[in-house]
Amino acid sequence: MPGAEAEVSELSERIESFVEALKRGGGRRTSEDMARETLELLRRIIMDHRWSHAGELMKLIRREGRRMTAAQPSETTVGNMVRRVLRIIREEYGRLHGRSDESDQQESLHKLLTSGGLNEDFSFHYAQLQSNIIEAINELLVELEGTMENIAAQALEHIHSNEGHEMAVNLSKAGIETTVMTDAAIFAVMSRVNKVIIGTKTILANGALRAVTGTHTLALAAKHHSTPLIVCAPMFKLSPQFPNEEDSFHRFVAPEEVLPFTEGDILEKVSVHCPVFDYVPPELITLFISNIGGNAPSYIYRLMSELYHPDDHVL
Repeated sequence: MPGAEAEVSELSERIESFVEALKRGGGRRTSEDMARETLELLRRIIMDHRWSHAGELMKLIRREGRRMTAAQPSETTVGNMVRRVLRIIREEYGRLHGRSDESDQQESLHKLLTSGGLNEDFSFHYAQLQSNIIEAINELLVELEGTMENIAAQALEHIHSNEGHEMAVNLSKAGIETTVMTDAAIFAVMSRVNKVIIGTKTILANGALRAVTGTHTLALAAKHHSTPLIVCAPMFKLSPQFPNEEDSFHRFVAPEEVLPFTEGDILEKVSVHCPVFDYVPPELITLFISNIGGNAPSYIYRLMSELYHPDDHVL
């Protein structure tokens, strides 16, 4: 059908454009933009491509997901959305297949040892599967739209006496300016701080952070002064990756902002590496606040099992 071929061709161009943008670093897209665009592309793939059962669809999603993540391994949000869609496919297939939600929970250690490595069969055809998957993805897109508002509401509960929001309003009304300080001054100022609130690029599987450079120094200073460190991050930033995955963790940029090219004499004598991210271990973090609530770093493993299937951790 000419119309269907044109749609597939247009989709391929959109995917190629997205992959090229990822290779260039994503441009001005935020993590939320990346998550939304990834979901929209995966939704189009499910609608426009031909597949007969869940097994074929999962292979298709994995193939396109590997292509997207390989373009920019440090952009973990893309891989996270691919895993969420794979989880949706498994759940919707399980409902149509007559499997209860309880039986889809992560297996116990005894069952894993005695199962003999049996794989679930996804080869049955269900006419309703596509519409159910699309509906679930649409719900996930709606959830993404309200992510920041939900985090703000949760933060209001955990930041005692509404001090964060009220303080911001009071400062702006009083015309009090914000002090910008260097990283070197963090330790000296931390003794007068009662709470540290930060964001992050990625929440790793062990409850640690992959955050902008300088965050580790900030977290160490907060720990030394027993100042609570609160991390505000939506759930699409939760990744099943561990910090030992070098390709996806590290990212380096040109050091021109730190060491300008005008310093010609110095540039000839030194080799400068400028990493984008710091690793912040979980023991330095007090609380995570996401769009679904507040949790300690030790609870991340439970959230991981609710969002992603163990078989999808590696695409």
